Amino acid sequence: MQKSIVVLGAGMVGGFIARKLAGDERFRVTLCDRDPAALDRSAKMFSMDVIEADLSNPAVIAKLVAGADLVAGAVPGFLGYRMAEAVLSAGRHLVDISFFPEDPFGLEALAREKNLLAVVDCGVTPGLGGMLAVDLARRFEKPDRLTILVGGLPAERIWPTEYKAPFSPIDVIEEYVRPARYRERGEIVIRPALSEAELVDLPGVGTLEAFNTDGLRTMLRTIDIPNMKEKTLRYPGHIEKMRMLREMGFFDERPRRIGGQEIRPLDVTAALLFEEWKLVPGTEELTVMRVEVEGKRNGKSVIERCDLLDRTDSETGDSSMARTTGYPAVIASTLFLEGKIARRGLSPAETLAEDASLFEEICARLARVGVKLRFETVAA
Repeated sequence: MQKSIVVLGAGMVGGFIARKLAGDERFRVTLCDRDPAALDRSAKMFSMDVIEADLSNPAVIAKLVAGADLVAGAVPGFLGYRMAEAVLSAGRHLVDISFFPEDPFGLEALAREKNLLAVVDCGVTPGLGGMLAVDLARRFEKPDRLTILVGGLPAERIWPTEYKAPFSPIDVIEEYVRPARYRERGEIVIRPALSEAELVDLPGVGTLEAFNTDGLRTMLRTIDIPNMKEKTLRYPGHIEKMRMLREMGFFDERPRRIGGQEIRPLDVTAALLFEEWKLVPGTEELTVMRVEVEGKRNGKSVIERCDLLDRTDSETGDSSMARTTGYPAVIASTLFLEGKIARRGLSPAETLAEDASLFEEICARLARVGVKLRFETVAA
């Protein structure tokens, strides 16, 4: 008997998740979104049900997910928390990739009360990056430092921003304004987004610039390492352009009265950047990530490292960001429906790696779809 999966959000990543799950004959997939064109793009490729719906309405969500064995959440971040709350309130298990600003642990009591699995932040980072951090950290008795560097980029640098967004520009802008939370010497510290820029050389890509973003999120509670930092990667020069827009008020949510109307600068900026950042089909892009955990072994400081470099799938046209963000959610959903994830309650993606055998299975399934991880041990 087929398992029922409802996917909320038919954007680039949500559509990808729906297509990959629909390609498994064990599942019956329903894809929901307010955009009929987005629904049509995925429904043309795979057999699935589609429903045009307003996903900002919790009552609508409750009806959409009724009877589902699992819900996969892929809405924009500003809708994510309310969506997750509505799904759990309806008594449905959830695997979610939404990068919402609210504290995911606010959902913990509800998930436990309903005896549901709620895997949150199950993308590339947060998500796979956190799983790798847990795996690398267990190779030390007392790890001292965790660093995660991650970014999605067009393969070709084109002026003026040298960037393309495979998902909502609003969610990208959030990385430029939301303060970054780190841990230094065991204490939580807060740094401005886009701060502490540094140049990083990565194999297969070259020199990129890294800057502070708020990607650690739940890892600050689930991973016990005294020094932890996550940074986003872009081509050199991108930081200064985004800082200029931010400081001039282009990312402000406070409305301005212009031409007799109340207008949020953020909405105008997002609309303009949507056109500039649109990832045109056929455009090659890449996702690069490095996760490092440093500690002492046999009296010497060593680094356990994992590198990921993924590019647009030349055969399917699937973007690397859709692949690296979507596959962790697809695999987690599949493993749950196969009965291989027994845990209940709020489970940030990185906690899945606490089970070493489960993490090995996740890595094996990533390898089978061409998402390759390269592990190495280097001297500190």
